[in-house]
Amino acid sequence: MKRRISMLLAVCCMMTAFSLPAHAEDYTFDAPDDYLFGRPTSDDTIYVTTEQAVNRDRSKNSAYIPPAFGSPTSYTLNNGELLTPNLIQGSSAASGGTGSVTVMPPTISTSQPGQNTGSWSSYTAVTKDLYYDGGHIGTLRIPAIDLTVKVYQGTDSAALKKGAGHFESTSFFTGNTALAGHNRGVANHFGKIHTLNVGNTVKLTTKLGTRTYEVYSVAKISKNDVSVLNDSSENIITLITCVMNQPDYRWCVQARER
Repeated sequence: MKRRISMLLAVCCMMTAFSLPAHAEDYTFDAPDDYLFGRPTSDDTIYVTTEQAVNRDRSKNSAYIPPAFGSPTSYTLNNGELLTPNLIQGSSAASGGTGSVTVMPPTISTSQPGQNTGSWSSYTAVTKDLYYDGGHIGTLRIPAIDLTVKVYQGTDSAALKKGAGHFESTSFFTGNTALAGHNRGVANHFGKIHTLNVGNTVKLTTKLGTRTYEVYSVAKISKNDVSVLNDSSENIITLITCVMNQPDYRWCVQARER
């Protein structure tokens, strides 16, 4: 009997223990406000003054090729040579920045035929009947550097993107025919003219005929040397381009008719 009473008491104690509520430790969680899980680093309104609101050229035309590593100007901002030289004198690309600017061709006067140095007795003007259907006025061929390029009137950026450009102040086909061209980029037609040797052949084909020239001079000249554009009593051709990483100089190749 005592055993039953003991077992009954044990069962009652267990039932009492299981019937008591369980107490857990209280926790508090702070939720983010309106799903703002992380505040932005720059959420303040930015006000731009009139002086700062200037349209700036961010295209490749404003990009610089940096100076050589370790050179005195290698750590100077906005220094170097323009990646795509703008050939129009006085343009924003040619005058902007503090870096050296590749400007081709050299500055020349706007004198009319008869005012230039020389007799102009052999001067040939470019007239509308000298243009081909494609808009060019001739074709230049230099076998030694595997070059065949069309020649366009003028030396602005539009002309030199398409081919070689004819200096409008010089004669065409007779006398001194001066041409300009890029030496880098996609249209780097004159990039190898400085490797020509005396005696190499240059050919110019126009509606006036074809002339074959023989190189007699390959020289580095100042960018301000315009004497190479002077008229000549003999038929010569003058080719001018920039010198890589030397904006104050130009390569000049001259050849005379055979």
